[in-house]
Amino acid sequence: MKITDKKGVKVTPEMIGLFFEDINFAADGGLYAEMIENRSFEAKEAFGTPGNFYSVDDNGYAWKPYTAGGLDKPRMQYIMGTPLSEANPHYLRFTATEAGQGFSNKAYDGIRLHKGMKYNVSFYARCVEYTGNNFIISVNKDGKIYGKASVEAVKAIPYIPFSDLKIDMEQKDPVISAQIEKIKQLDTEKMSRCNDWIKYDVVITADNDVSGADFTISLDGAGVIEFDLISMIPEDAVDGIFRRDLFEALAAIKPGFIRFPGGCIVEGISLENRYRWKRTVGELKDRKYIPNLWAFDDDRSKEGWDVKRPDSHYGQSFGIGFYEYFILCELLGAKALPVLSIGTACQFRSTQLVTSDSKEFDEYVQDALDLIEFANGPVSSKWGALRAQMGHPESFGLDMISVGNEQWESKYVDLYKRHQIFEKAIHEKYPDMKILGTAGPFLDSPITKDGWDFYNHEFKKNPNTCYAVDEHYYVSPQWMYDHVDHYDDYPRDIAVFAGEYAAHTEKKENSMESALAEAALLTGIEKNADVVKLASYAPLFNRIGHSQWKPDMIWFDDEKVYLTPNYFVQQLFANHVGDETIPMDGQEKELRKDGIYVSLSRTNNGETILKAVNVNDSEYTLPLTDYEDVPVEAIGHAWVLEGTGEIPDGMPEITDVRQTNLQIIGDVTIPAQSFMVIRF
Repeated sequence: MKITDKKGVKVTPEMIGLFFEDINFAADGGLYAEMIENRSFEAKEAFGTPGNFYSVDDNGYAWKPYTAGGLDKPRMQYIMGTPLSEANPHYLRFTATEAGQGFSNKAYDGIRLHKGMKYNVSFYARCVEYTGNNFIISVNKDGKIYGKASVEAVKAIPYIPFSDLKIDMEQKDPVISAQIEKIKQLDTEKMSRCNDWIKYDVVITADNDVSGADFTISLDGAGVIEFDLISMIPEDAVDGIFRRDLFEALAAIKPGFIRFPGGCIVEGISLENRYRWKRTVGELKDRKYIPNLWAFDDDRSKEGWDVKRPDSHYGQSFGIGFYEYFILCELLGAKALPVLSIGTACQFRSTQLVTSDSKEFDEYVQDALDLIEFANGPVSSKWGALRAQMGHPESFGLDMISVGNEQWESKYVDLYKRHQIFEKAIHEKYPDMKILGTAGPFLDSPITKDGWDFYNHEFKKNPNTCYAVDEHYYVSPQWMYDHVDHYDDYPRDIAVFAGEYAAHTEKKENSMESALAEAALLTGIEKNADVVKLASYAPLFNRIGHSQWKPDMIWFDDEKVYLTPNYFVQQLFANHVGDETIPMDGQEKELRKDGIYVSLSRTNNGETILKAVNVNDSEYTLPLTDYEDVPVEAIGHAWVLEGTGEIPDGMPEITDVRQTNLQIIGDVTIPAQSFMVIRF
């Protein structure tokens, strides 16, 4: 293979990124480090199939009474009246008849503690009538306590009319008079006003390792206490938000961008269920909990109103909201790419929408403008002030935004008109903002071609109409091999965002079979870096035992992270992005006939990066010459991804990346069934 001295096309440094959607417990129970499930007593249970969706309140989900050896059980009521926040109106009214009673949370597959680690616990409580003095917080399993702390209860000052007068006034009613006198005798310095919610913070240190344990709050006396927003987060959570091992897995990729908050959940199963970014910022207590779209079964072959998924209580607490997504991007050094609804529910599931000529639709457009202000606006602006109040007065530097997800033009959805309205409104106020459009849910279809026809037609009138079009494809490995050159003949006017893609084997496994196909496709994408500006595998996360979709890039449970071969492909491409491609003048097409897929790029300091996929069952020797046909002699480094063939039941194939120093004398050897990156 001749490595010429020609210059190819520039590669955007942010080309390889991440697509985050709250699916497979990616946020709550995943990247969000919160350990308590249904912390605000707002859980819903989801039922039905497309067209027949509904949910019912199940406020006590994940909670149960706790007794320390007593026979009596406490009373647990989930009530409304004077909530911590109107956004989440339910809270727990707990009645203990004796000391030692409490209530427990099962958490996500149970609480896991690591010996010696500290865990930050917080909750809001209101003492209605309490004879005890403390709240005892513990983590326990099978009668054994693995971590414990207590906090003094703040009791409420009793109230009856005229008990809080600043002047003396004789009471004619002897009963009231006696009660007032009793209140006056109290030491109220550490007491709260009646009905005030008090926030408690306490730290638990794990005495030992444990998994599958319960989180418990118990009382040391009888009484009636109301509780809300109960939280437990490990002290090592990144920025107090993100589960550290999952964050570190993302950081190792060095992603160029993050697309968030998802795909289908952006629209929701209905307009009411859609993702509203303004409800995900501000204080945690004011973020309205909703059922997750992926809690609802989308299998159209099922019948009946009571169909439900195993994880029918899957919800969104929005502990990771739009502010946290921007923080995540900042921590990872990635560009933010938020996706906004264009006024339709998910087209796969519903025909609900607001018409594009309605005042309701204007609100969706305003949401986009306000989001840009939230991300970039000065602290003197309404939404910039909120960002500053949340702890980030500096701009997040947002420079691109995606309008819609997988929509297509239909009898009901006037996608193209909606895009035009969004584009005009955004660019009138923010002319430099890059706007991404959507071309439906898959390639090789009339609706995709129709979408591209629209964008290309609009481009002739308005070159600013669309920076890139979002394409999605979940396809067989063979499709990817057959379409490595898919973007060779694309027009270069409007860019492509390969926003969701993955190779799906027959068993939909995360395996070398799928990973090599994705690596092969990426060689073609990298070669066409002048048209494909952004690319992200999907989905990102999968909590084992809580899957709504497979395959996925990163698997995890309550303790470990399992990196898939598909993950390593993304990591290697993202970690080894050149500044410009090296033209191969058709050599790559000849190599494909031998089952070898390659791309070449060069850094600004003259380093050559060769990426090579060998799909054969035997190793392959690839000759290397320079532009004068002289065999290459160089010292370099190589990263080799190989599989073990070991795929544990229901798990990804076990793989790893081997890094070596490499001496090149005229050729390189690419192992069988491998993906290799060479820098020299």
